[in-house]
Amino acid sequence: MKFKKHLLDPLALQAMPKIDLHRHLEGSLRLETLLEIAHEFGLDLPAVNLDHLRPFVQITDDPQDHEVFLSKFEVLRHFYRSPEAISRLAYEVIADAASDNIHYLELRFSPQALARVRGFSLSQVTDWVIQATQKASAEHHIQVGLIITLVRHDPIEQARQVAQIAFDHFGRGIVGIDLAGNEVKFPPGPFKPIFQEAKQVGLGITVHAGEWASAVGVRQAIEELHADRIGHGVRSIENSEILRLVRDRQIALEVCLTSNLQTGVVHKMGHHPLIDLLNLGVLVTLNTDDPSISDSTLTDEYRVAVDVLGLEYAELRQLVLNAARAAFLPDAERQKLIAHFEHVLPMQGFISGNGTMLVSG
Repeated sequence: MKFKKHLLDPLALQAMPKIDLHRHLEGSLRLETLLEIAHEFGLDLPAVNLDHLRPFVQITDDPQDHEVFLSKFEVLRHFYRSPEAISRLAYEVIADAASDNIHYLELRFSPQALARVRGFSLSQVTDWVIQATQKASAEHHIQVGLIITLVRHDPIEQARQVAQIAFDHFGRGIVGIDLAGNEVKFPPGPFKPIFQEAKQVGLGITVHAGEWASAVGVRQAIEELHADRIGHGVRSIENSEILRLVRDRQIALEVCLTSNLQTGVVHKMGHHPLIDLLNLGVLVTLNTDDPSISDSTLTDEYRVAVDVLGLEYAELRQLVLNAARAAFLPDAERQKLIAHFEHVLPMQGFISGNGTMLVSG
């Protein structure tokens, strides 16, 4: 067979086995399904077709601003109308990840967001997501762990209730706990007791920080909330002391290129510090964040990393292995995951089914 040594080939990047550690269920919904749910339940939406719906739930010509990005979720929360709708949406998110050759996915979701519109219980919606995940995982041959997300701007009592759902379901589909929301206006202090208990329970801990606010939030996430991973965390590079803390403790950064551009973390993709963080020995991973809001797949994120930031196969492979090492799995299962990706992504290069080869060096 004659191989084409062409790193930029999108088919090869799509075929490359991947890991996504930072993907929100609520930001990964199929727009076609949203329209079907809207018609089924007679939702009063300012959209009658996909073209009309798109700007309300997806970044189109919007300014680079995190408030604008978050506003898309305000529309999306209206679609969680029935157990069947929630289960279908969750199933499709996992099926879509599998179709992008993601072999291991950690999918985070907010039970309170799924429960709020129709008054479902937090436990009910969590069970529906777990059941849909198990079904999709088996049918699409993808390993999935679920992370429950607390929201900074929700009342602290509600956060405690959501955290209890994570504690109760740990080992039954739930692998971790997350803190998300507006880090600029809502510091993490009130959540310290919850995350202390999460650490004692044994849940993996990831915290959104160092994205819209300064690197100080990264230090707080690590020292006050016991974070194993940081959601985004790219502004760590602005503070050398905090960057050393991240590197020395091997705290994984869940980097999401496209959303960082859309929320104004960086104003030009070429300025993104991903390659600098890698070169400094930080445990960096590459993820999607909210694929449907960003209109992006993980393959698209890899293409940006290659086309704009100049990453080569060896660096893409390192990103995947970093993610395997940072997965919220028991030690034996994590080692098995690492071994799987070392096998399917050999050091010398990855050969896709069409004979295209991603080569090292």
